[in-house]
Amino acid sequence: MSQHNNSQGGQAQYSLFSTGPSGPTGEERQRVQQLTAELEHHNYLYHTLDKPEISDEQFDALFRELQTLEDRWPILRSPHSPTLRVGGKLVDGLAKKAHSLQMYGLDNVFSAEQWQDFADRIRRAWDADVNGPLPENFWCDPKLDGLALEIVYVDGTMQEALTRGDGEVGEVVTEAVRTIRTVPLRLAGPGPFPARLEVRGEVVMYKKDFAALNQKQESQGLNVFANPRNAAAGTLRQLDISIVASRPLRFLAYSLGEAQWSPAPACTLQSEVMARLGAYGFLTPPDGRLCHSAQAVEEYAQWVRGHRPEFRMEIDGAVAKLDNLEAQQALGFTARAPRFAVAFKFPAEQAQTLLQNIEIQVGRTGALTPVAVLEPIAVGGVMVSRATLHNEDEIRSRDVRVGDTVIVRRAGDVIPEVVGPVLEKRPVDAKEYVFPHNCPVCREPAYREEGEAAWRCENMSCPAIRLRAISHFVSKAGLDISGVGQKWIEQLVTSGRVQSPVDLFTLTVEELLGFERMGEVLAQKFVDALDKARHTATLPRLISALGIRHVGEQTARTLAAHFQNLDELEKADGEILQSLPDVGPEVASSIRNFFTSPANREQLERFKGLGLWPQGGGKSTPGGANGESAQGESPLPSGPLSGKTILFTGRLSMPRGQAEKLAEAAGATPLGSVSKKLQYLVAGEEAGSKLEKARALGVTVLDETEFMDMLREAKVVSE
Repeated sequence: MSQHNNSQGGQAQYSLFSTGPSGPTGEERQRVQQLTAELEHHNYLYHTLDKPEISDEQFDALFRELQTLEDRWPILRSPHSPTLRVGGKLVDGLAKKAHSLQMYGLDNVFSAEQWQDFADRIRRAWDADVNGPLPENFWCDPKLDGLALEIVYVDGTMQEALTRGDGEVGEVVTEAVRTIRTVPLRLAGPGPFPARLEVRGEVVMYKKDFAALNQKQESQGLNVFANPRNAAAGTLRQLDISIVASRPLRFLAYSLGEAQWSPAPACTLQSEVMARLGAYGFLTPPDGRLCHSAQAVEEYAQWVRGHRPEFRMEIDGAVAKLDNLEAQQALGFTARAPRFAVAFKFPAEQAQTLLQNIEIQVGRTGALTPVAVLEPIAVGGVMVSRATLHNEDEIRSRDVRVGDTVIVRRAGDVIPEVVGPVLEKRPVDAKEYVFPHNCPVCREPAYREEGEAAWRCENMSCPAIRLRAISHFVSKAGLDISGVGQKWIEQLVTSGRVQSPVDLFTLTVEELLGFERMGEVLAQKFVDALDKARHTATLPRLISALGIRHVGEQTARTLAAHFQNLDELEKADGEILQSLPDVGPEVASSIRNFFTSPANREQLERFKGLGLWPQGGGKSTPGGANGESAQGESPLPSGPLSGKTILFTGRLSMPRGQAEKLAEAAGATPLGSVSKKLQYLVAGEEAGSKLEKARALGVTVLDETEFMDMLREAKVVSE
């Protein structure tokens, strides 16, 4: 409070707008520096320590004063100015950038026995003759359930921020992260600071803030978020920075990437790193502590589990890592995780509540999925009112009845599901559920094929199927069209304006302006996104977007590699289709059925007329309706992997996804399972059942060295 009074006194000592002939006065420069420091101090007290010293009104007055000065003299706006946290602009898209050091995930243990096995592996891997006695202190803290992030500081000032991505390459979210109030724009303290410091941690949303956000979303008719992690991840990837600034995200720091300590003194222990991060102004995971033995780590994990409901943010375990940083470096990493750290994961949280009803939800492929309507209950910090019952057989095997008190859990701490009834609480009038054999939306008969668990509506004109098919078309598994969200799809389909995916491409800005909450800027972005997709969609994306049953993204890539366009795919008979990797009789039949549907063929003709007709198969032929040529992919490279199928199993020295990309670059097709169509299996450490099955089928087994040799021969990697 006294600092605020001082700032008001300082303001009275000079005229705010007295300027020199060509720039700000010395008094104005000094005032901007003072306001910047004072606002960041109060921001830290409020958002990080939760101990405000001044009122919101006083903070706002200081903020407006700084904003006025910076608007008059933009040269005075520093890279760490508090006014940068407001947002208020759009970014074109999320660029990608490689991390200086890979961001690894963590291996998991689920019991005391598994934890002891992990601790024993550390001891066995430690070379005492070279490194001396093993330092057995562990730094432990709660495992946060959020979005992993890396923030880079150069000479103490924030430079950029990247999501974890695939561990090697992340999305650049610098402008969004600037708006997070617990992120120091400049490291706190007098310095000296490291020349470069990569601070890693988690972006989370507190439980109370998540509940308030969902309540606000629902009141505005917008989608609610499934859990705080999804809310944090979805918010951080917003292209409208003002949306990010309006939501209560928090960043908690827990480790480092690259650290060029000079001229700052170096840290040698993880516990020192945590203390230094706190001194630099970062919020860190609560209740972290140093444990001096493996037994103490186990006791800490049990303590965190017992206090799980009391944490402000969602947690799903406890993390233990060797405290000594040199020991960490000596133990190193596997292909995906450090050998010196592990996550002690907790079981999914459960709760009991009343099963009020069972409703049937019709999916994109016509599957009738039973959904439990529950008396709302908090499960793992999330209010749950609906949960999946999977299918008819699951309802019978679990003996779930309307009126039962049931046990609900969040599978994988995300998707709510009904575990089963509490039989001792079953009412006398509870009746077995009779699964409907007609679609609840269009009332047409439903069918259940032999060997399948799901009943399906096969009426492709069914409104429910239409809605979900169009939603899938624009989703990440389809054409991945950003800005065309579920709520808008629902409005467009309900209004009757959009009855198939192709109708989306005929929408105009003027039409969209007739829908509630659709402004001119948003409408233009909507139309532009669809137009961009029409011109840039690839053949694999389009095939996946069509929603052909049993054809996912991998099979779509296989089909696109063997057929020039959808015309060629339509002509392929079952025998040709089954000669392809990952295409068996069921998948081939599904593809043939799709192309024999008159409604589907009409839709494809409309796509062609709009110019949405990408080419694949390594050729270049005429494309859209205007006669333009669409360039296909380059011919497959020559080499031992060209035209071959390949599968990876076990632990490799690189992420599995990277290995698959290298194989594709060499002309190979990655498969998802072992079959007679598999030609090469690359087996890393601890390869299991896939290796045994491959050997039994006579599949050629390679180690990673042999695989890399083939890549060199194909000139995908250099010597």
